[in-house]
Amino acid sequence: MAESDHDDCGFGHASFGLSCRADASRECLTEALPPNRLKPEGPILKHSRRDFLKAGSASIACASLLSPRKLYAQSLNVPLALQLYSVRELLPTDYAGTLKEIGALGYREVESAGYFNHSAAEVKQAMDNAGLKLVSAHYPSEELHRQFDQIVAFNKELGVSYIICSSPRLKDPSRRGKPDTFTLDDWRWNAEEFNALGEKVNAADMKFGYHNHINEFHKTDGVVPYVELLRLTDPSKVAMELDCGWVIVGGGNPIEYLRSYPSRIVMLHVKDFKRSNTPVSNTNRPAVAELGQGTIDYAPILQEAAKAGNVKHCFVEQEAFNVPPMQSLKIDADYMRKLGVG
Repeated sequence: MAESDHDDCGFGHASFGLSCRADASRECLTEALPPNRLKPEGPILKHSRRDFLKAGSASIACASLLSPRKLYAQSLNVPLALQLYSVRELLPTDYAGTLKEIGALGYREVESAGYFNHSAAEVKQAMDNAGLKLVSAHYPSEELHRQFDQIVAFNKELGVSYIICSSPRLKDPSRRGKPDTFTLDDWRWNAEEFNALGEKVNAADMKFGYHNHINEFHKTDGVVPYVELLRLTDPSKVAMELDCGWVIVGGGNPIEYLRSYPSRIVMLHVKDFKRSNTPVSNTNRPAVAELGQGTIDYAPILQEAAKAGNVKHCFVEQEAFNVPPMQSLKIDADYMRKLGVG
């Protein structure tokens, strides 16, 4: 079985602006920007904890009457989950042991980004021993087209529910390898490709989905590519896994997508970033932070996901570490539990 390359190509350019306002209500307010008017200053990003607490002090008396879980009663009630790309450097040397450590932290679901030459039986045994449910698997478009039958057969044996395309490809093979050159025609062609892949995955009794990065949220010929993908893909064949962190870095607002397309988005990725005032791209990304220690407030995002009513899985994705890996993943797990996840 060929290895999945979790093609984490957050291509494109955007300013990673910081914008959040708070009043006497219980939560940080977010701007309501329709998807066709998304701008680089991300509405979900927060000021420093000191500024946030100072601005929201009028609400403390009310909020203190509620337990953290009651406070976020409308938040997303799904199992605590991890995208295994987070531990891509640990899995090759100790696959089963790493999964056990993840399970011990309280994670209950995982999403794969490669199986590191393990057989289906070995993967199943390791997941069972760790108390983990393997929900979905990531593959770049190139690999899905090159090894579709093998990928589907392997993951079906594992009991995987979703095959997720982790990155698109350019229509013209001679232009491939140049991720900043996607045209609107490329995105429309990818939508057709996703419909075809989705039909084939459905036939295998699994579901197909698409995972975004950055470039989908930069207008191309006056059109937001992500909106065009939503318009052109068949909901019965293509689900969406919304990577909230990359949406914000790309200049979009996850809340508005959850609000505008509640039936299309079935999975989330959550990640956090440190403050950055310089333009970001695939080669110049904001530095990664653990959840709750960066610039993104996920409480209103998860609350909107709960209101949408169709999000079934929410994966932490910690692409780099500021502390030892398992300590980092514990920080993430604790943050998510405070918001009612898990």
